[in-house]
Amino acid sequence: MEKYRCTICDYIYDPAEGDAAGGIPAGTAFADLPHDWVCPVCGAGKDDFEPA
Repeated sequence: MEKYRCTICDYIYDPAEGDAAGGIPAGTAFADLPHDWVCPVCGAGKDDFEPA
């Protein structure tokens, strides 16, 4: 699965790791994240991410 980078703070969303603090289990593809998911570092929305 492809990783995605936040264009605001450079956080990398890695589907293999998920976002435990945000309640996203490992193995969740970026496309499958809830529409209201935000970057755990800076709070940017999914529209501010691009393939890493």
